[in-house]
Amino acid sequence: MPSTTAPVESVFPRLEPLLATVQKPIQYVGGELNSTQKPWDAEDGSTRVRWALMYPDAYEVGLPNQGVQILYEVLNERDWILAERTYSVWPDMEQVMRVHGIPQFTVDHHRPVRAFDLLGISFATELGYTNLLTALDLAGIPLHAVDRGDEDPVVLAGGHSAFNPEPVADFIDAAVLGDGEEIVLAISEVVREWKDEGRPGADGRSPREELLHRLASSGAVYVPRFYDVDYLPDGRIRRVAPNTPGVPWRVHKHTLMDLDSWPYPRKPLVPLAETVHERYSVEIFRGCTRGCRFCQAGMITRPVRERSITTIGEMVENGIRRTGFEEVGLLSLSSADHTEIGEVAKDLADRYDGSNVSLSLPSTRVDAFNVTLANEFSRNGRRSGLTFAPEGGSERMRKVINKMVTEEDLIRTVATAYSHGWRQVKLYFMCGLPTETDEDVLGIADLAKKVIAKGREVSGRHDIRCTVSIGGFVPKPHTPFQWAAQLDHETTDARLQRLRDDVRADRSVARAIGFRYHDGRPGIVEGLLSRGDRRVGAVIEAVWRDGGRFDGWSEHFSFDRWTAAAEQALAGTPVDLDWYTTRERGYTEVLPWDHLDSGLDKDWLWEDWQDALLAGTDPEADSEVEDCRWTPCYDCGVCPQLDTEIQIGPTGQRLLPLSVV
Repeated sequence: MPSTTAPVESVFPRLEPLLATVQKPIQYVGGELNSTQKPWDAEDGSTRVRWALMYPDAYEVGLPNQGVQILYEVLNERDWILAERTYSVWPDMEQVMRVHGIPQFTVDHHRPVRAFDLLGISFATELGYTNLLTALDLAGIPLHAVDRGDEDPVVLAGGHSAFNPEPVADFIDAAVLGDGEEIVLAISEVVREWKDEGRPGADGRSPREELLHRLASSGAVYVPRFYDVDYLPDGRIRRVAPNTPGVPWRVHKHTLMDLDSWPYPRKPLVPLAETVHERYSVEIFRGCTRGCRFCQAGMITRPVRERSITTIGEMVENGIRRTGFEEVGLLSLSSADHTEIGEVAKDLADRYDGSNVSLSLPSTRVDAFNVTLANEFSRNGRRSGLTFAPEGGSERMRKVINKMVTEEDLIRTVATAYSHGWRQVKLYFMCGLPTETDEDVLGIADLAKKVIAKGREVSGRHDIRCTVSIGGFVPKPHTPFQWAAQLDHETTDARLQRLRDDVRADRSVARAIGFRYHDGRPGIVEGLLSRGDRRVGAVIEAVWRDGGRFDGWSEHFSFDRWTAAAEQALAGTPVDLDWYTTRERGYTEVLPWDHLDSGLDKDWLWEDWQDALLAGTDPEADSEVEDCRWTPCYDCGVCPQLDTEIQIGPTGQRLLPLSVV
């Protein structure tokens, strides 16, 4: 970890003359509205801890990311902490930087990333792993954690993918599970205390190892180097165990229990370049207990914690005033499930009636939609399409995944929408779910045709559309489907082709139904990375050394590169690409993430997995898991294990209109 407090030189004088040679140079300039400009050290020398925060994707994807924006603001509010941001550079800029010796830099002050105490990376998807290696290499930070010295920053991973960080265990120093607002401050306190003591080592540990040991012994941070993984002859894990005294056997996730006390971002960043989301987003609640068996986000963010209507109103008002954005997205995993969503919608619509401000719910559950709610969100005349996610093409599949939405529910909902003036509906499904057959996938076409027929019937028009968007199912850790076999990409592609042919063959609806899907190959790589263990790190490195970058972008992704790297890196071991992806796991198998505690009881997850399989074979089976917000607790384990509880309304509060200035 860098020991100097002297000002760190900006690389911008060397960078600026080169910007004209790359695409989208504006993304490297910085200076966005609401960005924080802090000196490297305060005049009184009080700056003690310095963070570089990274979203491992391009600026246009990374800047809107709420997680990074929140941590950036939370850290910079402390006068003794400095936080700056860095993003992945496009391949053309990478080449320029390598030729001219320019290191990975922050966009705030263009300081070298290696000069910071900590490099925090937020992984929303595993397909950003190769971008991490690019950033480390450009920064001059050794790729492997074991090779780093006391002058290198601590590389810390967070985000949803950090719930199984084993595939990148070789490349990170530590990982944090769960909500970041409080834990980044706790980590900063540990670093400050260690630095104030003169950066000591202890018990034969180097200064760097001593700092990591302090973080790990708190039980709040997972440090892979302090855990050994033993394997059975057949390739499965025998056990994962601490190799250092004072390190806990299990590391627990962090849960922020009072969202109203953390109304971030207060000063949202306004991008200089076009980004994927041009809006101000307010997270109205965190967590989901609907119990969809495929959904990692819903499982790992439990319990549900709502923001009050007054805090939501204050955040919307503040965000609009500080950014100038005219669209406000009310975000959560299922926003229409907020217990006061009707009041939130009406009061915000009243408050901004006649203005240029539009409100949106990015996605709505079929069984949570109502016209009154939708009309409130489109009161200012901006009526975009509606998005619903049935997920499964047949009722049998929806029972398997615990998405308890019937065909009648969906038809009734879209009929209501079309009859009240909507012309565009988007339906989201998955392909490759456990127990799925060709007929289940073809059921998607039948459903889409019925949606168009009903829309034409109730609207009396033929200019309506239904877009069918299909994603490949990838089993994720900490879900009931973590044991499932992933469908091979050849079968996925064949099913999707049959579905496409079925839709196109019916000329009466072919032009009314849009069809969007990706082939099955990126999902196989995502499956390798999401359920992989430490041996997968060699595959990631081989892909990166062969030029792998931006694997989440179809134009950069190469399946052949990944398969060749897996064959090469895993040669001589009892495992291969299929072993990690298309193989079903058993109850007794030690999973790579079993020592990382999301609060969910493993036996409860297994029982839910068995219920899913039963639902796939017995249509009369009682396999539904209801939403525990409205029913007795069904013992998933989160609340008692983590000493948390569901926090929901109603509060009875309402928003007063803003006075017009």
